[in-house]
Amino acid sequence: MSLAAKPRAKWFLGGVSFIESSFFPIPPDVLLIPMVLANRQEAWRLAFLCSVTSVLGGLFGYLVGAFFFELIGAPIIDFYGYANKFAEFSAYYNEWGGWIVAFFGLTPFPYKVITIASGVTQLDILVFIVASTLSRSLRFFVVAGLLWKFGAPIQTFIEKYLGLLTVLFFILLIGGFVAIKYLM
Repeated sequence: MSLAAKPRAKWFLGGVSFIESSFFPIPPDVLLIPMVLANRQEAWRLAFLCSVTSVLGGLFGYLVGAFFFELIGAPIIDFYGYANKFAEFSAYYNEWGGWIVAFFGLTPFPYKVITIASGVTQLDILVFIVASTLSRSLRFFVVAGLLWKFGAPIQTFIEKYLGLLTVLFFILLIGGFVAIKYLM
């Protein structure tokens, strides 16, 4: 809360949002929530800042996965004889990659794992950018919007249930697609 009140808080928020998408373990919500509560008129700008810097950080994570996998990961996979299994995993990941990125971009799951995995498997960069932009923007704008509308009372709800509600939403969404595919 004290960091959220500092004059350079937006720089910290953007920085945390960027590095959380590539290697840092703490989500930007720890700054976004108190900053929006301190100045609710800034909610939309702060959500936009988190969205942009998170996607840029995600691109950095993607590049880390793409470039360092060949140097470090591939030799390990080859050593253990898992090249074929990794190829299967990559094909599966790329088939469902847009949905995977979108799903985990909304959840509390460490997004850096998804950004790096997307680079490692060479997920189509455009699919990655679109899914990241949609999911990260939705996540931060929902949090900021709820705080803007309801203020401090909604904070506990967001911290406790937003991840669970996101998972339930995707289960229903994917379940709907599966039902349509097999029932129609």
